[in-house]
Amino acid sequence: MTVEVSPVRSRRDREAFISLPFRLYGNDPNWVPPLRQDIAKLIAPARHPFHGHASVELFLARREGRATGRIAAIENRAHNDFHGERIGFFGLFETERDQETAGALLDAASAWLGARGLVALRGPASFSTNEECALLVEGFESPPCIMMTYNPPFYMDLLEAAGFSKAKDLLAYYLAEGRVPEILIARARQVAARTGVTVRPMNMKRYRAEVELVKAIYNKAWERNWGFVPMTDEEMDHMAKELKPVVDPNLVLFLETPSGPAGFTLALPDANAALIHVRDGRLWPFGIIKLLWHIRRVHRLRVLTLGLLPEFRRQGLDNLLYLELYQRGTGRGYTSGEFSWILEDNGAMNRALEKIGARVYKRYRFYERPIPAASH
Repeated sequence: MTVEVSPVRSRRDREAFISLPFRLYGNDPNWVPPLRQDIAKLIAPARHPFHGHASVELFLARREGRATGRIAAIENRAHNDFHGERIGFFGLFETERDQETAGALLDAASAWLGARGLVALRGPASFSTNEECALLVEGFESPPCIMMTYNPPFYMDLLEAAGFSKAKDLLAYYLAEGRVPEILIARARQVAARTGVTVRPMNMKRYRAEVELVKAIYNKAWERNWGFVPMTDEEMDHMAKELKPVVDPNLVLFLETPSGPAGFTLALPDANAALIHVRDGRLWPFGIIKLLWHIRRVHRLRVLTLGLLPEFRRQGLDNLLYLELYQRGTGRGYTSGEFSWILEDNGAMNRALEKIGARVYKRYRFYERPIPAASH
């Protein structure tokens, strides 16, 4: 009963690739099923802009004809050009609790990437740090927030037994509704009075222009972060289109200074709290009814980004965004929020979140191992 790994080529292969997690996680109450149509779009080169600067090969593992695992091997040229690296990535990794399957999948991805001259395999990333990435290693007690990953605890064991070790941890913070720390209110008022900076919400009537502003700030504010890859215009436009139905303009806030924009924060209602009820991953015919019913009962936010342009840092301006976001969120009925993800060694951001009362409740990990020299 040897495991066989082969590239995804046929329509039947793609369907097996998309469907596998629904069998693996069928009885896990904390797993949030992805929409099948979203995964189909992600892996289709003609339908997702990531493929414009990357090459992706999908693999399926089978034992006696039955799918037991899957993986994507990813050459992200934008990442390697930006960081001056020769790293390959793996993503969309799912497997039965079977070391042979896991090892065969990871070896297949490694060999494919090694043949392209890459020297290390890092992941998981589906497909980059701008999308879902990293393996959940702590905090399995609750479902993930929107655009965050989830996996069984034993995936850690499978990767480590296959020779992978930690590359970097990412943290998710939890903050429940409560009393705003007086020091945050005081600092925000002082900063506003001293600098003349104001905070405004997104203007949905100027959505395209606001997206362009987000794009400009995002690619400058995060450029020194580990693993960051600037988003192309096509990728930003694609994400803006995908997120528009769930965007609450009162939770996308811009810092405005007399000299121009200084930063922004983006929070989204946690649509996963509704999607978790669409267990088959299909919107039609009944999934959309469940989604619309449960979306009205979402009371949790995910703060995806909060960043300042380099020239506006260390002035306390982030306090204005934290306070305004908290007040607007609680005012709209949200009772808790997740701040994710934060690099484990981003001291400034970690300290800021701790000061407002947030606590780490989930931890995610990038793993990495060398690609053997004979493969490249």
